[in-house]
Amino acid sequence: MIPLLFLAAAAVIALSPGPGLFYVAARTLAGGRGEGLASTFGTGLGGLVHVAAGAAGVSALVMASADAFALLKILGALYLIWLGLKTAREARFDMAAPVERMGASRAFREGILVEALNPKTAAFFLAFLPQFVDPAAGPAWAQFLILGTISVALNTAVDVAVVAVVSRARAMTLARPSLLRQLRQGAGVAIAGLGLSLLFVRRPVAL
Repeated sequence: MIPLLFLAAAAVIALSPGPGLFYVAARTLAGGRGEGLASTFGTGLGGLVHVAAGAAGVSALVMASADAFALLKILGALYLIWLGLKTAREARFDMAAPVERMGASRAFREGILVEALNPKTAAFFLAFLPQFVDPAAGPAWAQFLILGTISVALNTAVDVAVVAVVSRARAMTLARPSLLRQLRQGAGVAIAGLGLSLLFVRRPVAL
């Protein structure tokens, strides 16, 4: 049985604005509803990568190694910075079909990479989920996997709601190409900013 305290805590965390939510919002501003939803499910799958790795013990090994943590952090940060600058640059182009130019499949793949290369997500799951693992309730890895999947599902549900809100706001700007261009450029800068902030993440001393 899933602890009610876990569900309450996971729901509060899902509703709290974080890097993943801002990334999805920025992606929606940049490419529209379809791209935003694709990014949302991509980051969700990327989160499940961390859950599976945590259940298998891989994330714990990465977090325990300063070199491995630094490598993952730098790769994730550079990817976000590149993605943000690319988005800002593409904002100068035609507004008529931004989603078709990128494609939902590409947005989905980018979402997976963005989340899978984020060591903060691994640190979160390793710090949060073990608190709700009951040794008497069965294998710890199975409980970790179930709780992590629920947490990712809640986060994804909130992100989908954010995409719906942001896409409506974006639709209101379609009649004003200059404003939409500025929003897309701002979205690119926001994504790059998330990458820069990731460079300053420190490896947790203890989990």
